[in-house]
Amino acid sequence: MIQPRRFAAKALFLIATGLFSLMCVHPASPAQEKHSPRTAGVDDTKMGPYRALAQLALAASQKGDNATAAELARVLERTWDKAEDYGGDTALSKTNHTLFDQIDKAMDQFISILIDHPNSAPDSAKLKAAYAAYMEKLKLAD
Repeated sequence: MIQPRRFAAKALFLIATGLFSLMCVHPASPAQEKHSPRTAGVDDTKMGPYRALAQLALAASQKGDNATAAELARVLERTWDKAEDYGGDTALSKTNHTLFDQIDKAMDQFISILIDHPNSAPDSAKLKAAYAAYMEKLKLAD
């Protein structure tokens, strides 16, 4: 005869193990994940090009190519201003001026670190913090 306590303990253990395994294989539900279509590594959202330019600038800086990082930061700034500040009716400055200001300030903090150091390495911790803050603000506009 099977002992009820032992059977229940085994069943509970198997259920818990199964649930744990399932969570490890598929940790987040599809509703929680947000995947944007990508082309050549750039997400095809409105903020995708700005995100890609910032990533390239950060990568150049981390490789020690400070001149390229500063140049990409300047391209990011000019592209942002032309499209989102002066870009017509669909520009973020027209559709959501408050969010535009938040992103613009975060971008300015990020790019100023790179533009101010075209010939020397910027403070890595400060650069990473400014980059992370900028990425968070861009997510708000996607």
